[in-house]
Amino acid sequence: MSEKKITYLDAISQAMREEMLRDEAVLLIGDDPDAYAGTFKSNALEEFGSERVLNIPMSEAMIIGSAVGAALMGMRPIAEMRFLDFITSGFDQLIDMATRMHWRAGSPFPLVVRGFSGGSVRPANQEVFSFQMPGIKVVVPATTYDAKGMLKAAVRDDNPVLYLEHKHLYRMPQLREELPLEDYIVPLGKAIIRREGQDMTILTYGAMVHHCLRAAQVLEENDDLEVEVLDLRSLSPLDRDAIIESVKRTNKVLIVHEDILTEGIGAGLAALVSKDLFEYLNGPIAQVATSPLPFPSMPPAKAPYVPNAEKILSAARVLAAY
Repeated sequence: MSEKKITYLDAISQAMREEMLRDEAVLLIGDDPDAYAGTFKSNALEEFGSERVLNIPMSEAMIIGSAVGAALMGMRPIAEMRFLDFITSGFDQLIDMATRMHWRAGSPFPLVVRGFSGGSVRPANQEVFSFQMPGIKVVVPATTYDAKGMLKAAVRDDNPVLYLEHKHLYRMPQLREELPLEDYIVPLGKAIIRREGQDMTILTYGAMVHHCLRAAQVLEENDDLEVEVLDLRSLSPLDRDAIIESVKRTNKVLIVHEDILTEGIGAGLAALVSKDLFEYLNGPIAQVATSPLPFPSMPPAKAPYVPNAEKILSAARVLAAY
């Protein structure tokens, strides 16, 4: 293990640097990715040179388009989007080109698009758009260990990967941890149980994992409920086996995510549970998600907008009463 505990953000920086050292085909593309606002926040340009650290004008279409071209030429680009609110400007390149290129040409198409998702300044949660699109993998790490391991796995994957980072996790003190000195990856498409339980399963991912863990602790202490928290980690491919195994054991499901409730990720998860696990359920499929409204700019209005531990507690208690 390393001698120093590092942050979620440091883990991402480490993963990119190690992959660039390991494989000369790995490129970093973005709007001034070497500056303080970039994830490296260091001398990446000096260390790797301008041929591997590409400063692209502030154009999402150009950033993703450049990465698509690099992938076509056999490189392994990491496209940094910063704010994923603007990824829709590059949807033609991402959806119409990147996700379909392998099926058209039959060749590998390694490409990672990573950026800030969720939070309170620019809150867009863009995972639902790609969750519904065949041909791209979508991952949302919730811990420092996963942030590094999943990014390294994404870079080595031969498919386009959308790598989502929640801003609130970047420097969260509770997430500081010592990481292995040896090289490791976290396989994409594998969920993990963060807390075991037998009374209910909470399906969640990203920053909501930590809200769910806090709620589960309170439910155990105050309500004598043992709640299982399943961190999906990958939304596509989805670990269906882990979901099925957990729900068969607990018989109740609460889905928690920061995406909007209407036609969000939860709708797809609920459909899966309803189809494959209906006879195992002892209550309705419950959801806690963001209100289907434009994100408010005033701080007092933000609290009731997004999910939190209190909302999860309330929903879990209603579900447990069935």
